[in-house]
Amino acid sequence: MRTICFYFQIHQPFRLKRYRFFDIGNDHYYYDDFNNEEIIRRIAERSYLPANRALLEMIEDSGNKFKVAFSISGVALEQLEMYVPEFIDSMRELAKTGCVEFLSETYAHSLASLADPEEFINQVKAHDDKIELLFGQRPKVFRNTELIYSDEIAAMVASMGFKGIITEGAKHILGWKSPNYLYTPATAPKVKLMLKNYKLSDDITFRFSNYAWNEYPLTADKFMGWIGSLPEGEEVVNLFMTYDTLGELQSAETGIFGFMKALPRFAADKGITFSTPSEVISKLKPVDVISVNDPISWADEERDTSAWLGNILQKEAFEKLYSVAERVRLCSDTRLKQDWNYLQASDHFYYMCTKHFADGAVHSHYSPYDSAYEAFTNYMNVLSDFIVRVEEQFPDSIENEELNALITTIRNQAAEIEVLKKELASAKANAGVVAEEKPAKKAPAKKKAAPKAAPKAEPKEEAPVAEEKPAKKASAKKATKKAEK
Repeated sequence: MRTICFYFQIHQPFRLKRYRFFDIGNDHYYYDDFNNEEIIRRIAERSYLPANRALLEMIEDSGNKFKVAFSISGVALEQLEMYVPEFIDSMRELAKTGCVEFLSETYAHSLASLADPEEFINQVKAHDDKIELLFGQRPKVFRNTELIYSDEIAAMVASMGFKGIITEGAKHILGWKSPNYLYTPATAPKVKLMLKNYKLSDDITFRFSNYAWNEYPLTADKFMGWIGSLPEGEEVVNLFMTYDTLGELQSAETGIFGFMKALPRFAADKGITFSTPSEVISKLKPVDVISVNDPISWADEERDTSAWLGNILQKEAFEKLYSVAERVRLCSDTRLKQDWNYLQASDHFYYMCTKHFADGAVHSHYSPYDSAYEAFTNYMNVLSDFIVRVEEQFPDSIENEELNALITTIRNQAAEIEVLKKELASAKANAGVVAEEKPAKKAPAKKKAAPKAAPKAEPKEEAPVAEEKPAKKASAKKATKKAEK
């Protein structure tokens, strides 16, 4: 039986404000709060909230047979908690149905997997902690930022205990093979690889309302007909797209919500089911091994990482950012670490892309800048100030290894001091207990010692002598009186 795996991605970066050269060293707040709030509220109102209501309706109307997965970046969750808390509540409602799975990714929606394995692992753990805290699920399947994947990344993901990875069904990797099967990474034989069917996914994401498309209009019946007519044996169709496809990229006026709501009914007519990624991984077996030496992604015609690291501007910014990674990890400044997360978002590098034609149009659509050069200049000004702040804590004159050894020593000594403090407190507490018990034991001894106080009282025997003196004076007075008489 054929099954469809729907996965939606939610991410919004903390966009930077216009930051001038003369702001470096004077202004340490980098974000365009007004724009960030306006964008997240608008998208939530037009897309996220109505889409959640539509999915909940689909789940209930289908008798919990419709299933879906989400990947939500940590920085997007932070903004949604601040500006659209009702979205978090509605997502919890979806989670309670048991038909929704949450996927793992990097907290900052970063490119750390391409530069810094330690940072990558830390971010994945931070993201999964956040998902578990908000929705009560610990992700079991991993989806990297921008679907970036390689054999090296697969090995890192496997080391973290994930059973499955979601990535792009890139044509230059698959060749004649179909994305509608499970595969195994060459470097992680126990992990299962799910590949996006980008043609069918893009039919919804980009072509749904395109009047010039020869398949327009796209109906639920037609779409399910395409999936039903795939070659026999192709067991799973992975439809992966951004969540703002529903209501934002494809507005409500295009009929996108009606299209989605009709899918379960036409799927049931053709014997097609819906599954979460974990269900697909547990039920299906891989058919082959896939080796990916150079990283792939979902983006552009090349399906590589050139959308973020394809020109000299992007590479310079990327290398400069990660040159201070070790020092940032050593510091304990919460604000500095927060900025570190926000500056790693892949969007900042995407805005610097200088591609043209169709790919360039897509990049321009998402960018808040007039040009890639403006995006680069603004980001580098912010990054320069950020690095100054890092170097104030850890000067660049000290080598990373030397600094790391020094910080480790300091932390070990601090830990030792804490242990000694606890031991001292414990010793004092025990001494207090002993001090309380000692008086009770010595009480009888005090009674026996009472007679020894007698010698000390000897001076009291002189009291009569002291009292006799006034008496003698009194008799002397009487004698004087008698003499006078």
